[in-house]
Amino acid sequence: MTKPLWTPDTDRRSASQVEAFRMSVGVAGGYDDLHRWSIDQPGEFWAAAWEHLGVVGDPGSRAVGGDATNLSGARFFPDGRLNVAENLLSRTDDAPALLARGEDSIRRDVSWQELHDLVSRLQQALLELGVEPGDRVVAWLPNVPEVYAVMLAAASIGAVFSSTSPDFGTDGVLDRFGQIRPVVLFATDGYHYAGRHHDVTDRLIQVADGLTDLRRVVVIPGPGPSGPLPANAVTLEEFLSPHDPETVQFTKLPFDHPLYVLYSSGTTGRPKCIVHRAGGILLKHLVEHRLQCDVRFGDRVFYFTTAGWMMWNWLASGLAAGATLVLYDGSPFHPDGNRLFDLVDDCGITLFGVSAKFIDSVARAGLRPVNTHDLGTIRTICSTGSPLSHEGFAHVYADWKADVHLASISGGTDLCGCLVGGQPTGPVHAGQIQGPVLGMDMDVVDGSGLPVRPGVRGELVCRSAFPSQPLGFWDDPNDRRYHATYFDLFPGVWHQGDFAERTPEGGFIIHGRSDATLNPGGVRIGTAEIYRRVEQHPDVEEALVIGQEWDGDTRVVLFVVTTEGVSLDDELRDRIRADVRTGASPRHVPAVIVEVPELPRTRSGKLVELAVRAVVEGREVTNLEALANPSALDYFRNLSDLSR
Repeated sequence: MTKPLWTPDTDRRSASQVEAFRMSVGVAGGYDDLHRWSIDQPGEFWAAAWEHLGVVGDPGSRAVGGDATNLSGARFFPDGRLNVAENLLSRTDDAPALLARGEDSIRRDVSWQELHDLVSRLQQALLELGVEPGDRVVAWLPNVPEVYAVMLAAASIGAVFSSTSPDFGTDGVLDRFGQIRPVVLFATDGYHYAGRHHDVTDRLIQVADGLTDLRRVVVIPGPGPSGPLPANAVTLEEFLSPHDPETVQFTKLPFDHPLYVLYSSGTTGRPKCIVHRAGGILLKHLVEHRLQCDVRFGDRVFYFTTAGWMMWNWLASGLAAGATLVLYDGSPFHPDGNRLFDLVDDCGITLFGVSAKFIDSVARAGLRPVNTHDLGTIRTICSTGSPLSHEGFAHVYADWKADVHLASISGGTDLCGCLVGGQPTGPVHAGQIQGPVLGMDMDVVDGSGLPVRPGVRGELVCRSAFPSQPLGFWDDPNDRRYHATYFDLFPGVWHQGDFAERTPEGGFIIHGRSDATLNPGGVRIGTAEIYRRVEQHPDVEEALVIGQEWDGDTRVVLFVVTTEGVSLDDELRDRIRADVRTGASPRHVPAVIVEVPELPRTRSGKLVELAVRAVVEGREVTNLEALANPSALDYFRNLSDLSR
């Protein structure tokens, strides 16, 4: 057992919403007992969550239809009805619903009443176009207030909403939106990032031409100059001008009515269109926000995200808790690495959500916001996107804030939520996710699907159904691809595709994606352990590791970007190998270490090991639009170091 970095005091534990929920349902003990009850009695748990968390709607007569252990057959609230937008537009007062900040001096505050009025006008305009339940309304927008209003207006009608960010190129947008055939596109003509204006009008015209079912293109002007718009486009002002604010009308829809379409990364092929159900997303997010993260009425919730990542959808649901959302659009390092910490003090953020990569970057930059910022309002810090290292945990508690709940969370676009994550009543241990979230029956299994003991690595699975399972994939007859993705490897359980282990403390460690794990000498090892050791090295800026088939085995190949002024030589290679050998194991030691100037990433900042491996093996990477910097793949072609 390791010593915790943080343990909540008695007052904080007793005042937490999850503790109030535990007492309201009559479960004795603590969080672990509540979690056990939530998976042993799923019908009682989800019904109690609906009532306790104040979901607006009719739950119907049953919380679970069918066998909850049957992941493909169970249905939650099969005769329930609700509207997600009605739950998110939970207030109409003059307090801020959205605090939007951009690079430099861009500031916009939108009250709950102003948000309601904008949603009303959008709803009327969409209805005038004939938008009906099930139609697709899409947004190609920055993280600005309008994208939230468009989502709420679409959801109020029962239209299906989908979004992506304006840094996507034409092919990337059409690969996503083109599959679902939207009837209305909301888009921008430009955006700011890292101090530069980006005009996207040419791409907008191409996107509009490629979406053949569009009835209207609505343009929200960006902050700079732009070119001509598509022929069928109107500005947002023109679109709304015939309509005055009225009371928003909410169409009550089945619990399983589609709400969102989200997309897989698409780095190895055309993105999968993942269809998410309205009631499942709402209820799952309410549990995660209020019970796991202790988000309260009037809190100020921030996650650094674009409209093209599932954390945007997760953030949006914070409105259902009566919280104010803090939005940021731009680079988190413009003009410098203090930008997001400035945002905390400016807006009074209570939940501060970032990626593990951001935490590592702040540490490497030598920033110590504990000395430069107040940060007094933060109660919870969330980290996701990749595993947070031991050093990342230690950096937050030493250099950000000592008394804070650091919740490392892990789930995915697949469920638009968390499988394992934080909880505010238990201790935080370095390098560990605290445990399974409520309602999620999590386990780690071997290749035969049998449970493994703590400390042994295996595949992360969920053994029982949960409300935010996708409805399926778009255009997937008989759910063939859907079942192949999650259920074929281990029939009867949800296979997440993460290489993980349980810990003696009851937590979880994610060692990386299963399809990116390495297998030297027939022993599976995760990439996270190598990254942890290598990226601590002062001469290494960042790294990427793959397995290369070699002489009938797999050898570990490490690519590094060195810090400015440093070149990779044999001495540095030896030091890196020694650090990995000492800190991890001899099996983790890279056989080959190659210097490259840049590493390819997805648009949400994740390294793309599979795409690099494909290039190294001479295979084509078919969907370059999924990458933020596709030209970086060129550095990995025909490397002489990998042919000997």
